[in-house]
Amino acid sequence: MKIEKLTAKILDENPNMDNYQLAIAVAKRTDELLNGAISKLNIDTKSIKAADLAIMEIAQGLVRVKGFIDIEK
Repeated sequence: MKIEKLTAKILDENPNMDNYQLAIAVAKRTDELLNGAISKLNIDTKSIKAADLAIMEIAQGLVRVKGFIDIEK
């Protein structure tokens, strides 16, 4: 699945999250993967960029994104 479709899927399933917050979450997971974290996907990760892998994990619900809720005023 294309990254654009994965991004749309994540944002549709998480109405309290915007593009900026998703970018932060992907960056954090990418950093974890680049620093030795093991991917939660059952695929060959050598041919996939860490950022793409991070967004695939988030889209499949393997990595939870916490802390993005709207504050009611």
